[in-house]
Amino acid sequence: MQISEKKRQKISEQILLLLYSKSPQALFTSQIAQEIARDEEFIKKILIQLKEKNLILMISKNPKGKAYLRRSRWRLSDGVYAAYRNHQ
Repeated sequence: MQISEKKRQKISEQILLLLYSKSPQALFTSQIAQEIARDEEFIKKILIQLKEKNLILMISKNPKGKAYLRRSRWRLSDGVYAAYRNHQ
């Protein structure tokens, strides 16, 4: 089943809004998928697209500096966070 580009855009907006509302906390892919009620693999594809557009940052290490093997956390980039904050 194909999802239209318009719907992908809306889901991307939901992800950005969720990350903004939880900022500065970084969320795992599974947490984002659960909040938006979508499949984790689908959300991961969208997150990677947003990362390529420099809208979000992937955090691949835990707070102690050890690299995650299968997980990654996500947060808004500083520029996007400032744009959201100034918009409101």
